[in-house]
Amino acid sequence: MSNEHITLTAGDAEVDVLPGNGGRVGGLRVGGVELLRQGERFGCFPMVPWCGRIREGRFRDGAVVRQMPLNAPPHAIHGTARDAAWRTARTGAEEAVLTYDLAEPWPYAGRVTQQITLGEGSLTLTMGVETYESSFPAQIGWHPWFRRSLGGEDVRIGFEPAWQEERGEDHLPTGRRIDPRPGPWDDCFGMPAGVDVTLTWPGQLRLEVTSPEQWVVVYDEQREAVCVEPQTGPPDGLNTHPRLVTPLEPLEASTTWTWTRL
Repeated sequence: MSNEHITLTAGDAEVDVLPGNGGRVGGLRVGGVELLRQGERFGCFPMVPWCGRIREGRFRDGAVVRQMPLNAPPHAIHGTARDAAWRTARTGAEEAVLTYDLAEPWPYAGRVTQQITLGEGSLTLTMGVETYESSFPAQIGWHPWFRRSLGGEDVRIGFEPAWQEERGEDHLPTGRRIDPRPGPWDDCFGMPAGVDVTLTWPGQLRLEVTSPEQWVVVYDEQREAVCVEPQTGPPDGLNTHPRLVTPLEPLEASTTWTWTRL
């Protein structure tokens, strides 16, 4: 694993980008306060070429059934790119562009490009998957681990989803949409007008996670952190809501975090 460490700076914000550790954002500091849970598996990692769990690691592409390694038995979870080293294509004071070429165990050739752009009060993450060979289903998402406490009161999560994907015993959506239920959550929600979730650390900071995408997984069952994960489809989406990457049409997504000091 490469130890390359890129630091972006804008105003009183600093972002650490770790290409060698899954192309993840390793840290986000605002006024010197770290917002992301620290550790090799945390920060904010890209989920690609799928998000969340694939049921029993299997998905269908036409008549072919593909099997992914069961890294969260009995399922496969969060794609392959978070376990890989990415390459740095470009870097500047406020922006880094990373690339990752899809490889085994993923059975299709393609390239992922992630752009990380820091402003004085916002961070924008953009990702695209492209191919010049055979088409394939894919998903894009991000998995940030926001610290539950910044030293004061615990964070409060605010959002108004149109529905919640009913979750089965196997932690996967059943296909039924239900009225949103109170947390704690490890659940996928639908927001047809685009993802819009606000995290408020009372008296300290408000951070809004937005995305043009329509699905978000909210995970707050751990004591240390809460996760707000915008993505291009629900868990097991390679089977239930496949989005095709073709030589003519890449799959692209973005998310922006905007913060205000309180």
